[in-house]
Amino acid sequence: MSTFDVAVIGAGPTGLACGIELQRRGISVVLIDKGCVVNSIYNYPTNMTFFTTPELLEIGDIPMTSLNEKPGRTEALKYYRRVADHYRLDVRQYQAVHSIGGNDGAFVVHAHDTSGNSHDYAVKKVILATGYYDIPNKLNVPGEELSKVIHYYKEAHPYYNQDVAVIGGKNSAAIAALELWWTGARVTLVHRNEHLAKAIKYWIKPNIENRIKNGEIKAYFSSSVTEITEATVTIATPDGAVTIKNDFVFAMTGYKPDFEFMARHGIPLETKEMRPRTNPETLESERKGIYLAGVIVAGVHTNEIFIENGRFHGKQIAEGIAAALKQ
Repeated sequence: MSTFDVAVIGAGPTGLACGIELQRRGISVVLIDKGCVVNSIYNYPTNMTFFTTPELLEIGDIPMTSLNEKPGRTEALKYYRRVADHYRLDVRQYQAVHSIGGNDGAFVVHAHDTSGNSHDYAVKKVILATGYYDIPNKLNVPGEELSKVIHYYKEAHPYYNQDVAVIGGKNSAAIAALELWWTGARVTLVHRNEHLAKAIKYWIKPNIENRIKNGEIKAYFSSSVTEITEATVTIATPDGAVTIKNDFVFAMTGYKPDFEFMARHGIPLETKEMRPRTNPETLESERKGIYLAGVIVAGVHTNEIFIENGRFHGKQIAEGIAAALKQ
């Protein structure tokens, strides 16, 4: 069994920031992630551009450079690898944490790797920095379990000359619909609201609106998918049910933190917003010795915390842990 002062579950930007701040205070730390370093960013669309500037993505006082005003996914991946190397962070990739046993000062974190091998870590404190990108919001309609239904858009090429439905009306849906159309897919957009979201990136919104206006992308607003089959999608529209030919469905309906994991490990959640109760100064949860970092602090309001502000949780938590370990 490996022994450390702290285990950080999640090696995204916030998890890395926690590891850096703990090391700076002489606290031994291991980071454990079921995927690769910054796994969520890796799963972003291949050609994605961040909405923010490089300096707002920086952690550990390491400057981030970009060829353009706003960095892209590939630049971010390179940057966070460089940060992990610079600080020699102990990151255990491809290990999924399935349980946390013990109590404050004497936790045991149980994980298993992709080969099924077990890995146990004895630690005094635990930080959950698991983000929200791993659990998609389900449609809860017949046929959602089919392999043609995809919750993560990566790139458009495989869908050339295919009939594709994109469900959603925010950034991810707009970007997927446009890239799929540019690549030669026949795209239908389905959105439950009357209009596309106002918060769509300003360089994307006019483009998607013009494609819809010109009939190049068919759009159903105030509508929802009610059934998916191998060859069709049925849509409930204000004018009645419509069934269209379909090869693939991209359900860009958002994601949520692993609330079940938190509840199972004694972290109470507010009933309506699923917001975990934390100490506002240290971000320690009501299960003593377990701290929360990043977007999971916001519950279902995943648009409240991004890399830009979640990265500061590292210093806040590290100071709280350092003080607690001195007692």
